[in-house]
Amino acid sequence: MPVSTRHSQPQLHSGPQPHTGHNSHLPTPVPPPRHQHPHSGSRPHSQHHRHSSGLVRVPTRRKTRPFAWLVAGFCALFWVMVIVAGLAILIIYLVFRPRNPKFDITSATLNAAYLDMGYLLNADITILANFTNPNKKGRVDFHYAILDLYHGGHLLASSYMDPFSTMSHESRFQDVHLVSSQVRLSLEQSQQLKKEVDNGRVKFEVKGLFRARSNLGSFLQYSYWLYAQCTIVVTSPPTGVLIGRKCTTKR
Repeated sequence: MPVSTRHSQPQLHSGPQPHTGHNSHLPTPVPPPRHQHPHSGSRPHSQHHRHSSGLVRVPTRRKTRPFAWLVAGFCALFWVMVIVAGLAILIIYLVFRPRNPKFDITSATLNAAYLDMGYLLNADITILANFTNPNKKGRVDFHYAILDLYHGGHLLASSYMDPFSTMSHESRFQDVHLVSSQVRLSLEQSQQLKKEVDNGRVKFEVKGLFRARSNLGSFLQYSYWLYAQCTIVVTSPPTGVLIGRKCTTKR
């Protein structure tokens, strides 16, 4: 009887072999490590999303409004005008060297000074005022000029002068007549005036207010106020003469 011979073929096992006592001492194969995302538990993002999150946004350049340009232009023009005006004033000052006119009293005559009823003053004084233009170039016009006479701080008389002009390096003299009539004085002022007349040294104050204009050329003119103050000492009337004076003039 024929005997069939069965050839045994080797069997391949894809899975792990069962543990037996014969091979239990062999190490268990370790599966290769899986690639893990840096952020565990988060869903993977596309490459485009990852790179776009790291970009720096550049601000959009805005156009300057016309109104801003207009304001900037006016500001620049204003400062240019200020600088030009300052340079022009400096040049004019260096060329002309303008100086203020001076006021002085050359002479004075006390014609009368007496008291009615012991406190009503009647006085008559004539002064020769001197207006000097010290500038080398340019004319000075006096449009308004008034002189006030004081004694002991009390106003006695005022006199207004007609407009006049002084040329460069010119001194102009003006006769000013100051008369006070029945001016009431206090008892202290009356006694002080009587004492000065008896001693032959009567003290008065003359204050002037002038509106002047300097003409340095056809287009170079400027106006200003001048304030003058003089202290004069005269002898007793009726022929009182000037024996002392001190005058200052300022703007």
